[in-house]
Amino acid sequence: MQLGFVSAILPEFSLAEVAKFAGETGYSCIELMCWPPSKAERRYAGVTHVDVTDFPPSKADEVKGIMADAGVSISGLGYYPNPLAPDLEEAKRYVDHIRKVIQATSLLGLKRMNTFVGRDWTKSVDDNWPRFIATWKPLVKFAEDHGVRIGIENCPMLFSKDEWPGGKNLATTPSIWRRMFDDIPSLNFGLNYDPSHMIWQHMDYLKPIREFADRLVHIHAKDVRIDHHKLDEVGILAHPNQYHTPKLPGLGDVNWGQFFGTLGDVGYRGPVCVEVEDRAYEGTVESRKASLKQSAVYLRNFIRDQGSIYADA
Repeated sequence: MQLGFVSAILPEFSLAEVAKFAGETGYSCIELMCWPPSKAERRYAGVTHVDVTDFPPSKADEVKGIMADAGVSISGLGYYPNPLAPDLEEAKRYVDHIRKVIQATSLLGLKRMNTFVGRDWTKSVDDNWPRFIATWKPLVKFAEDHGVRIGIENCPMLFSKDEWPGGKNLATTPSIWRRMFDDIPSLNFGLNYDPSHMIWQHMDYLKPIREFADRLVHIHAKDVRIDHHKLDEVGILAHPNQYHTPKLPGLGDVNWGQFFGTLGDVGYRGPVCVEVEDRAYEGTVESRKASLKQSAVYLRNFIRDQGSIYADA
């Protein structure tokens, strides 16, 4: 496996600065954020380390050169909007940009891009399904044609008032993943799996690794802590932020030894990227850099990094 991090935590850094920091800190890869340059709509969104809105071969060569100089590979390109938003014009903008990210992924010689399926949060899963099929079958075919695998993160996007009651991402549970992969069976359509999202839903985060081993495109390493004293006060129907807190790996409830042991058992050999969303480390740039250094030291206990030789496998 290759240890990396998600570049969203360093929004003020240029691509060259992010790559240089990764190399100096001992990371072998980075998931690079590819939002269209604009004001962020939420935390960790709107970050652009690779601008794919106009991405000719010359820009791809520039990105490749920056990464080569730092001795760091790209685990995949990341862009996480809501392509099933109820506003159809808004959704179309997101879908069009996902296509651009797929094209840029291919142009860079990469094989992974990561995103959300999306959801109209005011409707049930069944009522969202026709739009899911109509939107994602062509996107997956487009990815196939470009030799790119799409990793769908399993985050429910169900944290703030505007995301209730259904959340803004359908792909949250094994039952939904089975349905997704039955209807779109292409192996170019898989998961960017994050164990922390299973914990606050009170679900087994190891079992899906075994069942969906062939769908593991990319892994996010984020921890989470459930505050049971607060949970006893507000219950599971409260906004999750009232009783759960994203943490750095090793500071929450994920058993990382079991997690990496299970990944190894199923033969996963791809990237594992730290995703920092721990507010305790967000105060300054230096504290965010420290969070990545701390996470690298901790996760090296579990990963024998084989470098970039498998980074695009």
